[in-house]
Parts: sequence; structure tokens; C-alpha cells
Amino acid sequence: MKFNKIQIAVLLVVVIALGFTGAYFGVHFAQKNGTAQTQSALSKTEDPVTEEEVQAPEELQKVAQAYSLIKKHYVKKVDDDKLMEGAIKGMLSTLDDPYSTYMDKDTMEQFNEQIESSFEGIGAEVSMKNGKVTIVSPIKDSPAEKAGLRPNDQVLKVDGKSLDGLDLNEAVAKIRGKKGTTVKLDIKRPGSSDTMKFNVKRDTIPVETVYSEVKNQGGKKTGVIQLTSFSEHTADEFKDQLTKLEKQGIDGLVIDVRGNPGGLLDAVGEILNNFIPSDSPYVQIENREGQKEKMYTELDKKKPYPIDVLIDEGSASASEILAIAMKENGYQTVGTKSFGKGTVQQAVPMGDGSTVKLTFFKWLSPKGNWIHKKGVSPSLKVEQPAYYFANPIEAKKPLTYDQTSEKIKNAQIMLSGLGYTTDRQDGYFDKQTAQAVKAFQKKHKLTQTGKIDEKTAGLLQTDIIEKIRSKKDDKQLQKALQLVYSK
Repeated sequence: MKFNKIQIAVLLVVVIALGFTGAYFGVHFAQKNGTAQTQSALSKTEDPVTEEEVQAPEELQKVAQAYSLIKKHYVKKVDDDKLMEGAIKGMLSTLDDPYSTYMDKDTMEQFNEQIESSFEGIGAEVSMKNGKVTIVSPIKDSPAEKAGLRPNDQVLKVDGKSLDGLDLNEAVAKIRGKKGTTVKLDIKRPGSSDTMKFNVKRDTIPVETVYSEVKNQGGKKTGVIQLTSFSEHTADEFKDQLTKLEKQGIDGLVIDVRGNPGGLLDAVGEILNNFIPSDSPYVQIENREGQKEKMYTELDKKKPYPIDVLIDEGSASASEILAIAMKENGYQTVGTKSFGKGTVQQAVPMGDGSTVKLTFFKWLSPKGNWIHKKGVSPSLKVEQPAYYFANPIEAKKPLTYDQTSEKIKNAQIMLSGLGYTTDRQDGYFDKQTAQAVKAFQKKHKLTQTGKIDEKTAGLLQTDIIEKIRSKKDDKQLQKALQLVYSK
């Protein structure tokens, strides 16, 4: 069988160009003018892989054979671009690394939007975990957060169609959409046996990553800075808001990276330059040969006030770099164990608007610990109230007295969290539960049936989400503030 030299050359370029991929979230080296920018000497060259350095293996003939076979004999005509992209995706899939991925031109444009300005969609960072599209974290004030989506929720179907067999980019393309449109998601939540359905109205998602406020208690002022991701302008915004807080005379600081899925490595370094002295590294970068480079700040001494860091299961990657750097340099971390992503991705354009992103490095803590698939354990573990984790209720058939179910258990937890008296939270619908439901229905001017129908269930979910977002019972923040006040 003879092969067209141009076809083989194209396949060679596809194979040789591999080496620059990643995922929708995580630690990335900043991209400027199409080249990777980083402080690390482990990655100084603009193009670490070239044709001269990487020789295509003899086995590549098999790829060329398959290409020729498909082009000549497949029952339908096949687009060359789709074959090329399929070859790239196939090779990346063998790495068994959810953070190594190919982005076509359209997907890359969407990714750049998320880092640089704003985009339209539901506002949730996702990853591929155990073959399932999994939410890492909803973005603050996004439709996803308002609808009640949570870290580790698995997206099974979009608008009734299964995501099985789709890669991450294809799944994301189905979830995203124009502002004002509604997407229907089938969600499997860990710990729940029921598949939950969410209707999420898409909106414009602004990429605002830094929020701050001052908390007054016991005659002391504590600044709270929340970081929702690490994007291009995050470090500058953080510095500006920290300066404003310090001018107000704060006595302490809480840095909140809960639900923060990560972002640019350089942004983390610039933020840590405010807190980690130059005599200690803030991170170590390790290449595949095991060579490590320690990265340092230029800070002379620590701040004169106490600082705590808030983390949870939605804190991933770049957030974990910040959290463990602070922890190993003597600061307190409060909350629950973080996500557990200890790798760094790098991206290089493929010349046609598409990009391949690849895991290039591991990152290690200042003391050399690798938290990948383990997470960062907080100095002080603090759980949120039970209603933070109550699942939405579907009540196509009303839930009523003398029934028992997981849905009733979740309703009892929500009612209790909203201040209604329930004797039990085990899923048995007793008379006290019926009285609590009637009281809730009375408040919302519903017919007081004592039964949980669809409207009652929907209002329960709305009220509990609003209470969570109000942070009235945010035990993790309360504990972090107490630690600052006590110092």
C-alpha cells in the first residue's frame, strides 16, 4: 500500500506537536503572546519539544495505514480535520490524565474568555473524574451556585442526552450556551441514591476574582479577602484590596479560597509575595526526571498581624499551593480537606487556533510534600451545618405523613436549618414534620396541607440556598475569625 507523502507529513506533525495540554481548571503557566511565561528554570524555552529533538517512531506507519484505510475505504467520506483531531485525542486519552486535553479553536476561545474577561454559561468549573464530568466548583454568584450545584456533583445528562462517550471539551460545549437560555442537567451527587434534576438559566459570567470586606468583632477589625480563581489580573486586584484593608487598620486577615478551582501559577506567586518571606520557598516544581526547582518570593518579613486561610473540597490546584504554602510557613488553615491536584499544565498553540495542553510538572509544597489525590488537610477541621449538604427534593408525588424516604430526610434537614422545629431527621414523616411543613407553607402564603408538593419543595430549596449564600451560619468563617481575634 502506498501513502501520500503529504498525509504522512501531517501525521508526523500531529504526533510531534503533542506536549502542551491541560484541563479547564488547575495550575497553568501564564500565556503571553502565545508562549509560556514562568519563573521556573525548568521551563525557560518557548518550545520545549521540536521536530529535531523528537523522532517519530516506526510504529507511526500504523497510524498512516489507518488514515489511508479510512480515507480510501470507509463507507462514508470523512473530514481530514476530524481524523487529525481524533488522532490527537486518542493519544492524549492513553495518558489517563484528565488534565491533559486537546482544545479546538472554538474551545480555546471559550477558555481564553474564562481567564480574561467574561463568558456566557452556567458558571461552573468542571473536570473529568473517573470517566464522569464532575463539578470542581460553582463560580461565586453564578447560575450554577444559585441553582444549588456543588463540588463533586457528576453531570450525567444535558437536556436529556447522556454525556457518556464525550470528552470534557465536548461535554462543556453542551453545558454552555447563550445568556437567557435554560439547560437541564441530570446530576448524581455523592451520598445520594437519587438522580437529581436541575434547570439552570445561563447568564453572562463576569470574571471577577477578588472580593473583600471588613468584619468587626470584639473591638477588632479583620479583613476577609475571597479569591474565586487565579486569573490574569487576580494578583493586582488582591494587592489593591489588601492595601485598602490595611489602610482601614485591620488587626488580622482571613484569605478565603473555598470553592476556588485554581488558575495561573504566576498569580499565586505574586499573592504569596505578600506573606511568605524569601528565606522559604512557596512551592517546588518537579520535572519528569525528578529535578526540583524551589520558587521564592522577595519578601523580607511577615505581616505584623495574624492570618488564616479557609479551604474546602472545592479548593483545588493553585488554591492548594497557596493553602499549603501558608500552612507550612506557620499560618492556620481552617475548613475541610481540599480537592487534591498537584500537577502543572502548559499550553502551546497548534497554529490553527487550537491548542494542546499537557501536564508538564508536579508541584510540591515548600517542604516537598505532594498532595495529588490527597488534598491539603486543614490545621483545624470545621464542618459546615448539615443543611449545607441537603439535596434538592423532587416531589412529583407529594411527600406526606407516615412515609419514609431520603427525600423526606433532606426536607427535615432543610426545615431545621431554616429554623422550623423537627423532632427527627431520619426520613420518617411524623406529625412534627407535618407541623413544620404547615408553618413553612403559611410563611410563603401556600395552602397549609402539611404535605411537601413540588411548589413547597422548590421554595424549600430556594430558601436554603439563600441562607447558605448569606453566610449567617458559616461555621468555617466564624472559626477563622475567632482564631484571629484570639491572637
